[in-house]
Amino acid sequence: MANQREIFYLWRPFLKDPKDDMVLELAVSAQCETIITYNKRDFKGIEQFGLRVLNPKEFLETIGEVK
Repeated sequence: MANQREIFYLWRPFLKDPKDDMVLELAVSAQCETIITYNKRDFKGIEQFGLRVLNPKEFLETIGEVK
């Protein structure tokens, strides 16, 4: 299931990669709690938006799928 979201480029540029800024903007708009990525270091500072960043393994551990 998906919900279409509008993004408004409110905080750009925030991250060093402009493509990652789009992911951040969407996560904030959708009121997400977590961004899951293999590039955690590219999302430094997102804690100020109430988000955390996890790699896929950490996420699976969090939801109890991997020990």
